[in-house]
Formats: sequence, C-alpha cells, structure tokens
Amino acid sequence: MNKPNDLVSSIDPDDIDCNDSPNEHFNTVLNARLSRRSLLRGGMASAATAIFGAVGLSACSSDDPAPVAPTPTPTPPPVAAEKLLAFTAVPKSLADMVTVPAGYTASVIYALGDPLNGTTPAYKNDGTDNNFDTRAGDHHDGMEFYGLSASGTATTTSSDRGLLAVNHEATTDAKLSSFFLHANGGVTTLPRPASEVDKEVAIHGVSVVEVKKTGAAWAYVKESSFNHRITPLTDIELSGPARGNALLKTKYSPTATKTRGTLNNCGTGKSPWGSFLTGEENWSGYFVRGAADDAARAGDKSIASLKRYGRTQGSTSRHGWESAGTDDKYARWDISKKGASADGSDDYRNEMNGMGYIVEMDPYDKSRPAKKRTALGRYAHESAAFGNPVVGQQLAVYMGDDSRNEYIYKFVSSAVWAAADATASDRMATGDKYLDSGKLYVAKINADGTGQWIELAMSNAAIAAYSAYKFADQADIAVNARLAADAVGATKMDRPEWCSVNPANGEIYYSLTNNSNRAVDPTSSQLAPDSSNPRAYTDMKGTSAQTGNPNGHILRMKEGAGASAATSFTWDVYLFGAEAGANGGFVNLSNLTADQDFSSPDGLAFSPYTGICWIQTDDGAYTDVTNCMMLAAVPGTVGDGAKVTLNHPKTAGGTLAVDTYVGKKPTAETLKRFLVGPAGSEITGICETPDGKSMFINIQHPGENTAQANLADPSKYTSQWPSNAGYGAGKRPRSATIVITKNDGGRIGT
Repeated sequence: MNKPNDLVSSIDPDDIDCNDSPNEHFNTVLNARLSRRSLLRGGMASAATAIFGAVGLSACSSDDPAPVAPTPTPTPPPVAAEKLLAFTAVPKSLADMVTVPAGYTASVIYALGDPLNGTTPAYKNDGTDNNFDTRAGDHHDGMEFYGLSASGTATTTSSDRGLLAVNHEATTDAKLSSFFLHANGGVTTLPRPASEVDKEVAIHGVSVVEVKKTGAAWAYVKESSFNHRITPLTDIELSGPARGNALLKTKYSPTATKTRGTLNNCGTGKSPWGSFLTGEENWSGYFVRGAADDAARAGDKSIASLKRYGRTQGSTSRHGWESAGTDDKYARWDISKKGASADGSDDYRNEMNGMGYIVEMDPYDKSRPAKKRTALGRYAHESAAFGNPVVGQQLAVYMGDDSRNEYIYKFVSSAVWAAADATASDRMATGDKYLDSGKLYVAKINADGTGQWIELAMSNAAIAAYSAYKFADQADIAVNARLAADAVGATKMDRPEWCSVNPANGEIYYSLTNNSNRAVDPTSSQLAPDSSNPRAYTDMKGTSAQTGNPNGHILRMKEGAGASAATSFTWDVYLFGAEAGANGGFVNLSNLTADQDFSSPDGLAFSPYTGICWIQTDDGAYTDVTNCMMLAAVPGTVGDGAKVTLNHPKTAGGTLAVDTYVGKKPTAETLKRFLVGPAGSEITGICETPDGKSMFINIQHPGENTAQANLADPSKYTSQWPSNAGYGAGKRPRSATIVITKNDGGRIGT
C-alpha cells in the first residue's frame, strides 16, 4: 500500500524487487497481448449520491475506569429478510469527493493532525502545526473497531461507542520532504532540519482514538483517556524466537529485548482474544547504508540479508532522517557498520532487523507495551488474518509479503484454542501463548490447483543446507524469512497484499495487487506467468504502455486435511481485476462489467455480520478513468468455477499454455461498486460496529500527486479533500477516517 502503481514509468523505491532467487514457476504461458482502453465506456449506473458533510468534533472529558475483558463476538448469519448488495452500483468517477450509493451517508470523523487531548491546539493545516505525537498521524491505513460500554469497559456488543486502532503508514512526499506538513514545503536537500524530521517521524505509527455515536452522528472524542499514539520512537518489546538474539543487538538495546518504534504500518488483524495486530510493510527504504559498508562488514553474512531486504551498500533513505543531527534518534537510521564491536551493540548496523514484523498491542490499555511477534517472520507485512478459531485446534495466522515476486505465509500456533481465552483478562499474555511459539510456513502453489505449506525450520534440509545464506537457528529463520522461503522454492506472487478469511467456511482470500515483472518472453529480471499468476499483457493508460499484470487478481485457498494446521490446500482465482472492455479471453477473465471493473485490489476484508467480502483498491493503472474504489462481493467457494487454458504464441514462435482455475463469474447480484474516493487517494482500512450498521473506512493520501512546487497555490492541488467537504481548516489534502451509515438504519451493504 501507499505506493504508486509501478507499471507506467518508474518504480517506487518501496516496491523494489529484491527477490533474485531462482525459484521455479509452474507454467510459462500467455504471450503479451495489447489491451487498449475502449473509447466507448459502458453506461454508468444511475442514482448514486455524492455526500460529505462535516461532523463536529466532540470535546467531552473522560475518566473511564479500567476496562474488563470482552465477551466473544457472535457471528450472526444474514437476516433472512435482508438482500445483500441491494444498492445501486456507484459509477466510476474522477471527482474529488467520496461517492456512495443512494440511501447512504458518509462523514469525515478523524483526519491528519486532529488533536488527541484538550491541550493540543486545533489543527491549522498550514504547515505551522507541531505536537504530532499527540495528533492523528498521516496516511490512515488498516483499522479495527473495539467496543466500549457506556461505563467505559471493553465489550464486543457495543455499536455506539468504541475505539478505533488506526495505522498511519507513511506520508506524502515528493523529494525527501513531507511537504504538506511544512509551511514552505520543507527542505529537499541534505541535511534535513531536525524540526522537520521530528514532525515526519511522529506522523508514522498507530493511533488509538475513541469514537462515539450521538443520535445519528459519529464523532471522535478529543479528550478521551483512551486516546494515544505509538510512533517510531516508542519502546516496543521483542518476543518470540528472535528475542535476545545477536541479530537484534543495537546500541539502544544491547540485550536485543526491545526496539524503538514501529514503522510503515499497513494492514491489520484482530485476534480472537481482542488485541490489535499491525503489520510493518515498506520499512527498509527509511534506512541509509554507506557506499563502503560491504567492506566494513568484511564478508559477514549480513550482507546477503541486507541485499535481500532492499538495502545494498550505497542505498539512500526516503526522507534523509539520518541527516538531522548527531542525536541517537537520528543516528539509528544509518545502518552502516561504524562501531568496533563484533555483535553490533555499539552502533545501528542491526537496527533494520528490528523492523518488519507483526506488532501486537492492547488497544484498551495504553500502559501495556506493544510486542513484535518475531515468530511470524520478518518481511513487508500487510494484514494478519486469523483462521476461524475452533476449540481444541491450533490457530492459523495468514500473511503476505507485499513486494513484487514475494511470498504467501502462514503461522500455526503450538497451543490449541481454548474458549476461555476469548475472555482472557490479560490480552498480551494471551498473545504470548498463541503467537510466540509455533510453525511458520510458506506457500508453494502447483499448476494442478493444489499447493503445499512448507515449514520454515532448521529441520528442513533445504534450509539447513542453503548455500546463499547460512542459517544458525530458528531466530535467524524468523529474521530472514525471505531467504528461508527462497531456500525451499516458494512460489513468487504478484505482490501479496491483504488477506482475509471467509467466516462462513474458513477459506482464505489474498489480494495480489499487480506485477510489472511478468512477461511471456521474460528477460533475466522478469518472470513468466504461472498458474496462480497467469496473466502477462499490455494495457494502455493514455499513451503509456503498462506491461505485466497491471490490474492484479484475488487468489482463494481452501485448507486440506488438518484444518488450520493443514500442510496442503487447493486454490483458484476468485476475481481478475480488469477494465470492462478488455479482452475477455486473456485479460477480463472474470467478465467484469462497467459496474464491477476494478484494478489493483489491495484492502480485503469479510464482514463477520453480513458475510460480504469488501474489496478496496490502491491503483495507478486505471486512474485515468476512475479514482480508487471499494466493491462489495458475495463470495462463493473454491472450485465453483472452471479450469481455463490460456494459449498464446511466443515471440520466437511456438505456443505457451497455462492452466489456471477461475472462480464462478460474478453477476450483478454478487459484485458491484459501493464507493469511489477522492482524487489521488487509496481506499483502505475497513471495520464495522457489531450491529453492522456503521462502517469505518480510511481515505489515504488524497492529492498525493500534487507537485511540491504548487504548494502555495491550492488551485493546483490535485485534491482539496476533506476541506472541500466541509471538514477542518486549510485546503491542504489530509488522510482521514470516514464513517458510512445507511439512511434507513439498516446494515451496510444490504
């Protein structure tokens, strides 16, 4: 997430392909095929409302008592009288507004800079604001809802008061500076001023904010005692196999038991015991590494690890935070070997090894330190989706590594699920039980519609004997999970983003957002299509050719014998992203219509209350036609479609073929567009109240393609949202959380 589509002209530095392993793919198929945008677009659906009035900020105080443990969340089936997707599809749009169906209302409730206490001043939005550690951060991303009773205790049944745990992934930047944060756009050369860097660091991380419904209107509670921030400077404990390991020793934590902060937080997860999980995604680009660091490390195996995670020697950093001064909080961003110690306890050569994990926190109790769960592996984490818990069975956590040609992972707990843990009084201790001990697996996907989960452990001979990197123990495997997955020949995927589990049947859905490195006649840096990533074609955005798999797809998996602990699965492709007018035999394999077509699926979540599958996009391939969007889908099951063989001639002659498995094609009753966002935004983060009647969505980086040179002229901003919808001061665009309700009081999506 938070990356422009890499398919037009340049590669975002956060999306560099670091996987040069020779892992095989199961088929080479598909010749590159031109898919031009049709000059005649399909008719747009009628009667959609573009709404957006501001909601006033609440400023009530709170001295709430300590929370108690929640009760289990019920998963009610859809009410028989309700019809799912009973709304008119929203048309594609390039308007700088949020559009939802007729009969729905959307309102902004929490935006970048909003104060989280009564002493922090209101946000001016002119670049003069400070105190960002007590304000909403930037680039709102994954998000979860945690209910509060009227007395301020934790509950899973409250639908009019709760906490939102919100990821703040990154910040809008052109060259080094996060220019919307600074009065005159900030300094775009090195060294960066400490005052600017301190702002930029603080807007990253996580916020927890109370929200409350009064009458029909939601607002955030500015002075709630629950409100707090976690930033890249917050102490976070290390747990699991890598705790105390030499790979994590730094000047800040010579014992390798803690690290400083969390960074680039993207997707989320909500544990069965009521904690919040956040994934650290594109963190490597924030670090700088000296041009002579390989020699300084004298052939140490850390060089192979750094290269695999995107930091070759001479790599520069995204914001230049390391240049802001000699203070330790700036020095940490330089991961060059500078000290004389053998273990790194006198410098920050190992600092990057402390990033790239699933982080667990208790949203109700800000006194409890967050923990990085190293057993789940280190990579560019998106969301963490739990399999449906069953008493007496192990828990599974499904995850993806969001970079081109990376892998799909699963963690299976050693402990079996106990019903009493759903109401455990100590949520972090319960996390210790289920997330610190278990087995980490990576997916290998076969061309016949099956696949295997391969354990990443020293007992696996391929890992123990891997010549490219000498693993020492399970901690080494956890820290260098990408290298371990390389060793066992995992299947390279088209950027695995969010994943979600269908509560009705336990099937797992992965959004594979796009991949510019697929080609029928691949060069040394490209991959041929395979069964689970079967398309390689050319799509035109204006006069620019986009090659590979520009529009992405959604993979669906069904566990084999053993349920969550299964080591085999079957799969198919639930949906292929495509424009409606694209070739139906090679690109638009799901037969999408103008009310359904989409590109670059990213956010993905099932409603536990209606069973609807919500699909959100982070796109750059189709944005000449429409802003990013959210769709609602009624899911089927793995195998409900058909096997399809794609045949195309190769450039040098001959035919390549690939078998892939396409889910049942959607109808107008099973897939339709629900929302289109403002210009330049990504649609992300989704959660609901337990009654299914209020939905919270995040609008990330509206106007992100504004040129820094145009900062002084708001008329040249590519977006002025949400100020143009009546929310807040100034005209600079802001990431924000919105709430959607149905005007008749019904459940969202019905």
